[in-house]
Amino acid sequence: MAEYDPFSRGPFPVGVRTYEMFDASRQRELPVEYWYPAAEAYQGKDLDRETQDSFLLMPAFPKMRQAAVRDAGPAEGKYPLVIFSHGLAGHRRQTTHFCAHLASHGYVVASPDHVGNTMPDILRLAAQASKSGSAAEITKALADSAADRPLDASFIIDRILAGEMGARIEAGLIGMTGHSFGGWTTLAAAGRDPRIKAALPLAPVGGRSRLNPQANAFADLLSLDWGRPVPVLLLAADLDSLLPLDGMKDLFARIPAPKDMVILEDADHFHFCDGVEQTHELFRKMGGLSILDPGGKDSPGSMKNARPSSELCPGKKAYKFLQGLGLAHMDAHLKNNPHALELLKGDIVALLSGQGIKAELVRGR
Repeated sequence: MAEYDPFSRGPFPVGVRTYEMFDASRQRELPVEYWYPAAEAYQGKDLDRETQDSFLLMPAFPKMRQAAVRDAGPAEGKYPLVIFSHGLAGHRRQTTHFCAHLASHGYVVASPDHVGNTMPDILRLAAQASKSGSAAEITKALADSAADRPLDASFIIDRILAGEMGARIEAGLIGMTGHSFGGWTTLAAAGRDPRIKAALPLAPVGGRSRLNPQANAFADLLSLDWGRPVPVLLLAADLDSLLPLDGMKDLFARIPAPKDMVILEDADHFHFCDGVEQTHELFRKMGGLSILDPGGKDSPGSMKNARPSSELCPGKKAYKFLQGLGLAHMDAHLKNNPHALELLKGDIVALLSGQGIKAELVRGR
């Protein structure tokens, strides 16, 4: 076990590309961010601010960086594939720290924009709802996205396996992960696409919560009768303002085994995104996802009572939590790494404590 360290950056430099994919069957365009192990010549350039990639999400936002080199030449070899699905009002590059971490350890990671459900899309719909006083268009957009999201994931898998992104993929080794609505998408896609062999939902919607019944409709849209075993590691936040822990526990109880859940302490909903502190404060200022509801800050989706980021788990520790456990889950179930499997079966709470991270483990039955 001493030589296995999923918390540290891997041996590969990381490249990143953006593809514009078109699903003719649904007349749907999907921008896709694509991380991969890069050639040795790029070693260190992915971590150097002078050579790593930067991007602009929206004109009013500051430029953001990711630990990858734009259009770097790929490393030789074949690699497992992981699909990442962003949250409601998120975007394909919302969790680059984890996507790049996986790529540095020998994975290809693809993350589509779920068009109609990204941050620019949702802000536009919220502005319309504020003017009209009706959330009807938002409700329709959420229902449309619930139908489209699992299909987006399967479409991207189809295209990658067909070689359209130039990847050398181990076709039988495919996992999926995602945050919030993307966690729901991870479970929904795992249920309908038998090519997905491991699932890593991050603070997923889909549980029935007494504290936020507004989100309960997503539970009824989620089929968990998979008919095959899919190892699931659910990562949650104990102080989740938007999707409270009672809903996480309800969802976890309904997920078929094999499964485990690890709960990050002193953490809120956005501890699974890049720029934890900034993202948390941005949504706290906006009232969380109450921006989608004409009821505003009195809605169950509000973050009006959320603690400030200064009182929560630091972002660097949240990154370690997701990177280490997320990589170990994929290594165990896609690469059959015995050290990763031993780590996951061992004392995870003590392991995380050694990293300065407080967590609770709930074993599946």
